[in-house]
Amino acid sequence: MSRVLIIEDDTSIAELERDYLEINGFECEIAARGTTGLEKALNENFDLIIIDIMLPGMDGFEVITELRKKKQIPVIFLSARNSDIDKIRGLGLGADDYMTKPFSPNELVARVKAHIERFGILTRVSKSSLISAGSLVIDTDAHKVTVGGKEIQLTAKEYDLLVFLAENPNRTFSKEKLFDRIWGMDAIGDVSTVTVHIQRVREKINTETEKYIETIWGVGYRFNM
Repeated sequence: MSRVLIIEDDTSIAELERDYLEINGFECEIAARGTTGLEKALNENFDLIIIDIMLPGMDGFEVITELRKKKQIPVIFLSARNSDIDKIRGLGLGADDYMTKPFSPNELVARVKAHIERFGILTRVSKSSLISAGSLVIDTDAHKVTVGGKEIQLTAKEYDLLVFLAENPNRTFSKEKLFDRIWGMDAIGDVSTVTVHIQRVREKINTETEKYIETIWGVGYRFNM
């Protein structure tokens, strides 16, 4: 069961948030002061935090500033302050979302679910040393590439090029960008070496049905996942 911390000094609003979240399967705790909320956030495990801005003891901006020094978990600001300046400041300090009062409880629940799910996916990906697409698997810990279970031998630059593209899927990079990233900005050579290495990598990893690296004519290359 996912745990949500509600830092809100208005008891009726805090209880409304809690009731809707608990009906949808969340476990909730409420803190009425910014200082108390920060202490709970740092010392207990929560999957998401909902923070008001105007709080006694420490305001919401101060809470998230201190929180982000030690923890990275989803944070939603829920405040009566609806100016663009407050929204920009809140998001700039590391909030994942910003909702204004009055709010739809059902929308809040939907956003809470979406942020927890997204964070869970990102966390699982970051903890994994495996990058996979189709039958291609890159084990960055073992420095090993396999296609259909068969290990593929790549040179150091071919491997670095493949890993960089695979770690940034569906983004197009120019030859110049790839040359700077893989060979270094001070490297001696020509960006045409990127084309040669891309072709070699393709010959080694492509199958009859799987073409991983796409040429975007006039722009560069993209790893499709």
